[in-house]
Amino acid sequence: MKILTFDTSLDKTYVTLSDNSVFLADEIIENHNEKYHSAFLIPTIVSILKNNKLTMQDIDVIGTNIGPGSFTGIRACVTVARVMAQQLNIPLVGVSSLEILSKINNSQNKTIVVLDARKQQFYTASYKSGQEIQEPKLISKEELLKIDFENTKVISDEVSHDVLKEISVDTSIYTRINADLGKYLNALVTDKILSAQNDEYIWAKLKPLYLQAPPVTISAKNKH
Repeated sequence: MKILTFDTSLDKTYVTLSDNSVFLADEIIENHNEKYHSAFLIPTIVSILKNNKLTMQDIDVIGTNIGPGSFTGIRACVTVARVMAQQLNIPLVGVSSLEILSKINNSQNKTIVVLDARKQQFYTASYKSGQEIQEPKLISKEELLKIDFENTKVISDEVSHDVLKEISVDTSIYTRINADLGKYLNALVTDKILSAQNDEYIWAKLKPLYLQAPPVTISAKNKH
């Protein structure tokens, strides 16, 4: 079973291709000059398929990060994933960025993932032994500082790390760890598709996990 996964919602673009859990490709793309890393998604997919002498018709499952994260990145990977899965009529599995990041903790301890959502708000979710025990949600800084972090592995970004230092909570900053989040996404997609019910992962069901409204920009001509 060939599984293609990609993620443009976090700090980099991650693209993987596996065949029965054996990785055929694992690409990580950072921002390049003035281009945001998500701009390299399609060229990277094309290159991976060509290097492995495959076409999209050889892909059995597509998996993608549905957010939360960069609004531009979420739109990019969700749109590409939906179009591909619809055209190929194959399963499409969405995984939240918080669940992907939770895989950084390879112990059995409870994991809480915290990401900055700006304006003194934060995305958070919790997991234990690979199971979600609190679904992703948007909370205020006040609510965040009231969470019980005892005996918990906390995965965060830089901003959340600095906020949690106020209450002496240490976190692992995922951007400093340089973990291969693409491989984590691929493993999660593989697990989910192997245990899926019929028609559980069809393209039309996949929705971006924004948790808050995307920013609205107003063009200059509409400001008057």
